[in-house]
Amino acid sequence: MNQVRIIIDSSVDTPDWCRDRFWIVPLTIRFGDEELIDGVSIDRRRFYERLVECDTLPTTSQATPAAFQRVFEETAQAGDSAVVITIASKLSGTYQSACIAAAEFENIHVVDSRTAAIGSGILAELALRCADAGQTAEEIVGTLEKKREDVCVLALLDTLEYLKLGGRISKTVALAGGLLNIKPVCTIQDGEILLVGKARGSKQGNNLLVEKIRECGGIDFSLPILLGYTGLSDASLKKYVEDSRAIWQEGAQMLDSTMICGVIGTHTGPGVVAAAFFKKPGM
Repeated sequence: MNQVRIIIDSSVDTPDWCRDRFWIVPLTIRFGDEELIDGVSIDRRRFYERLVECDTLPTTSQATPAAFQRVFEETAQAGDSAVVITIASKLSGTYQSACIAAAEFENIHVVDSRTAAIGSGILAELALRCADAGQTAEEIVGTLEKKREDVCVLALLDTLEYLKLGGRISKTVALAGGLLNIKPVCTIQDGEILLVGKARGSKQGNNLLVEKIRECGGIDFSLPILLGYTGLSDASLKKYVEDSRAIWQEGAQMLDSTMICGVIGTHTGPGVVAAAFFKKPGM
């Protein structure tokens, strides 16, 4: 029986328990002159080990049309259809690469997640649920395009320095975050990274993150939720979960979490704690 494949790029963070159910197209990470294939020639842990050791910020490159084409050809040969979910088109050319490659195939559908990392990941997990429920590729696309408007991603960063160095935010915004041990809270709206608040120190930062989650209007616990962290330790994430238990205990029996991939970690640096969820309908 033909199936609907869910294809993602390597910047899309998903829980470990379902990662092997996706077809993954890698982006590229460069440390100086060394080019590495994300998730193939360098894994997440090794990336963060190297990040703290290097003097120059690594760079990333979008997945190429050729990389997508290889996966699409395998899909077509198997007689399957596919839904492709990518990092926001405003953050990477990966979406455009997927569209270029998909133009040669009839049953390949590309969705711009308009978000990144764990935000894209909860859309990917939702796509799996839809496929398991028997939805066609076209129906899954319709669901994702509707529900991506309800995705909320909030992240507490240790510093804005990496975003500044990568050109993702202005020097003025980065300076505001660097003063007096300020911990910024950022979100992604329509593919753009925005600073939505700042707190002094990690404890106030955790409290601010909780406050911003509540301001979103409520969590839809019937849909995927994913927490994430950057760096080699999840200690900050565990502390955050403990501090924010009240907002999760209402409906989450278990909270999935993951180490955020190097493609995103390049621009955020270590020490990030993030949450992605769907807002309640009508909020």
